[in-house]
Parts: sequence; structure tokens; C-alpha cells
Amino acid sequence: MMKEVMAVIRMNMMNKTKVALSEAGFTSFTATGRVLGRGKGLVDYRVIKGAEEGRPEALAQLGEGPRMIAKRIITLVVPEEKTKLAVDTIIGVNQTGMPGDGKVFVLPVLDSTRIRTGESGAKVL
Repeated sequence: MMKEVMAVIRMNMMNKTKVALSEAGFTSFTATGRVLGRGKGLVDYRVIKGAEEGRPEALAQLGEGPRMIAKRIITLVVPEEKTKLAVDTIIGVNQTGMPGDGKVFVLPVLDSTRIRTGESGAKVL
């Protein structure tokens, strides 16, 4: 069985995450460019800090509702027995304890096929 590990992370954590995954043995993954999203929280703490410092651009944003934040998405398909290592690696690099660290989702993968050779199943990993 295979699993897809999908992680939504901060933009500035991409290079560290890429290196950590490679060092953990996950050399193949896909990353999307800039995506926008937000979690449950309704506060962007950078805006609050900017407002406290009296920055006009931050003050203008207060009261307009929740803002979308730029993130990156990484996906990798791994054998089921390596799922925990992949998740732990991503968390280990991205966990700061602050809101906005991201999320990791694990999904089942029913099959896979290498386009070049037609091979299918776990062999393509």
C-alpha cells in the first residue's frame, strides 16, 4: 500500500524542508508554487505587530476580516511503512509553535503508473 503525504508549509521553509526530506531518503516529491489559504485563526499576528508599531499599512488591514496567507504545498507518495518518517521529517523542520506552521495530510493511494515504462504499483516509487 502507498500513501500520499501532502503538506502545506510556510513559503520560507521550502528549502529547509527539501533538504530534510532528501536527507531522510525522500528525493522525489512535487511542490506547487505560491498558494493562498488560511487556517482557523482570524488573526495575522504580523499585522497585529505592525499595527502595534504604528505602521500605516498594518493599521489599514485591521478590521477588514481574515487575510489569505501565501503558502507552499508539497506532495510525496511513499510506501506505507515510510509514512511516519515522512510526516515526522516535515513536522520536525516546520514546527515553530506559532500559528501558521502548516498542516500535513495523509491520503491513501490506490495505484500509480510510470508513464515512461508503463510499470505500476509500488515499483514506480
